[in-house]
Amino acid sequence: MVLAAGGWPGWHAVAWVTAAMVGARTCAMATNRVVDRWIDAANPRTAARHLPRGLLRVGEVRALAIGGALLLLVAAWRLNPLCLALAPLALVFLVGYNYTKRFTWTSHWILGFTDGIAAAGGWIAVRARFDAPVLVLWFALTVWIAGFDLIYACQDVAFDRAHGLHSVPARFGIAAALRTARVCHALTAAAFALLGVMLALGPLFWVGWLVVVALLVYEHSLVSPGDLSGLDVAFFNVNGYIAVIVLASVVGGLWW
Repeated sequence: MVLAAGGWPGWHAVAWVTAAMVGARTCAMATNRVVDRWIDAANPRTAARHLPRGLLRVGEVRALAIGGALLLLVAAWRLNPLCLALAPLALVFLVGYNYTKRFTWTSHWILGFTDGIAAAGGWIAVRARFDAPVLVLWFALTVWIAGFDLIYACQDVAFDRAHGLHSVPARFGIAAALRTARVCHALTAAAFALLGVMLALGPLFWVGWLVVVALLVYEHSLVSPGDLSGLDVAFFNVNGYIAVIVLASVVGGLWW
């Protein structure tokens, strides 16, 4: 939104894009819990989630997913006709990606592409059209998220193989998955750099870019094929920092 507007996008866009984000994520995550409830129950890492433990009923979580989808559609309607026209397609990905690990190890990139829809949504909410910069940002998000999802999937290799689930670590091994994740994050850094050039972002953006690159390097230093003990820090903490720094550096780059 900030990039599309070249600054503050206005309260109308901020409010309704935020509502769309909440609805989309709620729909996607609730659907994930429903679709994967048998898998979650069998996996010791996820067996304590609400559905396997019986803390919530399937119907309740389905209703939450439907409510999230409706919120997304209402928000898209309040934004502009292109947002509304594309919202059902976004829902196809938000729901459909949950099934992909059942038949393809490319599920990491499908997840990244699905999350990257948010960037396109924020852009067209402001401009009511697609432009080249948002496609670069969409690509950056696709490979960034795929990269850290590859790292995250390394902890479930034995389980995925035993239950016929598809992932790069399960198909090609942990070492190959970590190498692929490094390639994805190198592409992420390159795409963010291209975005900065395309939009002529100022020095503060490039300071943030250097910090992000350093954090990506640090993230990969925390895990190795023989030691995944730093996986939670790499997956949750470092990527949380990166998200905030990217936002701050974009705002700073527009300002100076």
